[in-house]
Amino acid sequence: MTSRATARPSRAPRASSPASRLRGIDAARGLALLGMMATHLLPTFEANADLTPTWIGLTFSGRAAALFAVLAGVGLALSTGKQVPPEGTALNAARRGVALRALVIAAVGLSLGGLEVNLAIILVHYALLFLCVLPFLGLKLKALCAWAVGWTVLSPVLAYLLRPWLMAADPPLHLGHNPSWEDLSTPLPLLGDLFLTGYYPAFQWLAYLLVGLVIGRLPLTKAMVPVLLLTGGTAVAALAKALGTAAMENWGGRAALEQVLNAPGYPLDSVLQVNLTGIRQEGSWWWLASAAPHSATSLDLAHTSGVAAAVIGACLLLGRLADWLDLDLLLPLRGAGAMTLTLYSAHVWVVSGFYLKPLPAGWTEDGMYFAQAAIAIIVGTVFVLLKWRGPLEYLGHGANQLGRSGRVGPG
Repeated sequence: MTSRATARPSRAPRASSPASRLRGIDAARGLALLGMMATHLLPTFEANADLTPTWIGLTFSGRAAALFAVLAGVGLALSTGKQVPPEGTALNAARRGVALRALVIAAVGLSLGGLEVNLAIILVHYALLFLCVLPFLGLKLKALCAWAVGWTVLSPVLAYLLRPWLMAADPPLHLGHNPSWEDLSTPLPLLGDLFLTGYYPAFQWLAYLLVGLVIGRLPLTKAMVPVLLLTGGTAVAALAKALGTAAMENWGGRAALEQVLNAPGYPLDSVLQVNLTGIRQEGSWWWLASAAPHSATSLDLAHTSGVAAAVIGACLLLGRLADWLDLDLLLPLRGAGAMTLTLYSAHVWVVSGFYLKPLPAGWTEDGMYFAQAAIAIIVGTVFVLLKWRGPLEYLGHGANQLGRSGRVGPG
């Protein structure tokens, strides 16, 4: 008589698969989308003379968009070479694919730029960042780390020196609105705005894609890597914010900047907490000591990159927990995160329909946000369950395939 071992189900955590890793990245991208939508639809300041920051402004302003940019770098690393960067012919093909995908994103962004809308559309800057990162796709991890740190430290200093020169031109090399197709006829203001004087200055924001490439080159399936991202990112974010706050409040930075602004009663304290956009950072080196959202200083870049790394680490850990439980905990977020270009574009188009118009009867800003967020989650979930790409994601994928192989195949 022979005995047969009975297989027993094990609750031991399984090694994270590539699919679960991508689910964690998509979930983080979904969080970035919902955070950006929150800053677009919900007030970041109270409607009072002091511009008291709201919890939305304190939580999401600057961080959601930075997470979106860092995840772009992560996605490029995962799609081009994972831990081993491409070389030779493969590298050239990867670069062609990324470049054509960037052109699709730029075309969508320029089309949305023609809409009347009271929000800063990131897509043209996002596409430019894809083009700017092409030379770095073939670098190995150590070189990428050095470039990411160096760019974070040095690019804000160079930007501080260059911005006054660009703004002193006649006319200033600054658009003051979202880039659109019409701006292609005035390339110098367009390029000045995209690189240095606009809402998302690509010159400094390239640091986010370099950080993302570093994260994407890590062995994300190993258990300790998400833990290191979560703890290390949190530590970097906390240290950078603490230094920026100390510089402004304890070491005399805010007082010096108030003298430069020469605007008594201006709520600089609130602006430094939520959004420095619209203030020309000139006349004092103290601007570089700030960690204010959308200041694009070294401390701001370090803080928001740290937050992005921590969020990515947390989502990867949740993905591992989902594997262990055999339950797709991340489905609502990863569905929306898998088609952010389509959902973000639809969100901008819907918001434009209410520009300078009252909300429909019975609707509030909160209601508009939660309705759009719910629709994004539901649509994303349906598409991911059916294994469909979003319409604009399909175009981007096709452009990427065309660049890599010279033809568009099924997929």
